[in-house]
Amino acid sequence: MDFCPAGSTDLSEAEEAEIETIRQHRQELLEDIKKLKEEIAQVFAEIECFQNAEERQEADSNPGEQTSKLSQRDKLLCLGRKKFNMDPAKGIQYLIEHQVLSSDLQEIAKFLHKGEGLNKTAIGDYLGGRDPTNIQILQAFVACHQFANLNLVQALRQFLWSFRLPGEAQKIDRMMEAFANWYCKCNPGVFQSTDTCYILSFSIIMLNTSLHNPNVKDKPHFERFVSINRGIDNGGDLPEELLKNLFESIKNEPFSIPEDDGNDLTHTFFNPNREGWLLKLGGRVKTWKRRWFILTDNCLYYFEYTTDKEPLGIIPLENLSVRKVDDPKKPNCFELFNPNCKGQKIKACKTDGDGKVVEGKHQSYKISAATPAERDEWIEAIRTSITQDPFYDLVSARKKKIASKN
Repeated sequence: MDFCPAGSTDLSEAEEAEIETIRQHRQELLEDIKKLKEEIAQVFAEIECFQNAEERQEADSNPGEQTSKLSQRDKLLCLGRKKFNMDPAKGIQYLIEHQVLSSDLQEIAKFLHKGEGLNKTAIGDYLGGRDPTNIQILQAFVACHQFANLNLVQALRQFLWSFRLPGEAQKIDRMMEAFANWYCKCNPGVFQSTDTCYILSFSIIMLNTSLHNPNVKDKPHFERFVSINRGIDNGGDLPEELLKNLFESIKNEPFSIPEDDGNDLTHTFFNPNREGWLLKLGGRVKTWKRRWFILTDNCLYYFEYTTDKEPLGIIPLENLSVRKVDDPKKPNCFELFNPNCKGQKIKACKTDGDGKVVEGKHQSYKISAATPAERDEWIEAIRTSITQDPFYDLVSARKKKIASKN
């Protein structure tokens, strides 16, 4: 369904006011959806806990008072885990209030490290918090790992399996800083400073991506790995044998990154990089349709209505470029295209008329904004999303810190 005539480009004040009302209504609906999801998750958790408790009681031939107390604790623990997976801070608060966990930071850290029934994305999000309490729990969580006598790759394998690394640069920085400090404490003398460990850890993570991501055609050689790590050990170079062992370890076996299930798209759209109405040219049928676009997590999603939960289409931005283009029918256009695969369809998906998810039919996506300023803002936001890699920014900042010391 189109919201405006095909020839319309600018909106009247009344239409702008209506869009603002719709946007506010959408936000309210999203909040309601989030609350409903929490309530539904709580109901299912309670049902699951009651069922588990009944099964345990039936299996126990002498159910006494101690068994009853255990069953009640299990119910609270199960519900607390569900709450944690929806909202980590609220989940921890619930478990403390119901005396399943104490407020002791070491105990909370051990609970997260054990991770039983916990969403690893939620663990990473909680540990990356900037609150002083979160930082202390992060440090205690890292100290739960035994890194003594492990090389850096082995330690990283253990560390990165215990949670899912968040995407926010500041959270990554805090977590990797804590990792580097604890690794150096467990293995004194391996590196001259924690900065060295910090930078090399990021180099290894990026090496893992470059070697094992099928979209990266130019695979790095060992010499390049050595080159990018020159001068990081307080101005000196690390032993080539150490770097060779780390390189070969990652080359032979990539990191195992934990995957979480149960996360639908509702969470994805709460903090988008950019959102707004745009006109999109169809792939097979060349008509312009007005769609609500959301840019987040290196993907561009488009919807028929602002209140829709599921998008009509998803355009992954990996390997794509964006540029201004002219169109005889629409002003303020820009285009998404693959500079390395001209003439081939872009890997994207959409929902067809029957509600089935099918492959997109676009060799490029032509999109029209209401004004030149909006077009330029979308182009800049998309370019930032395509090129943004917090790892490179963090490593660059740390290298400058080392250089300033020397």
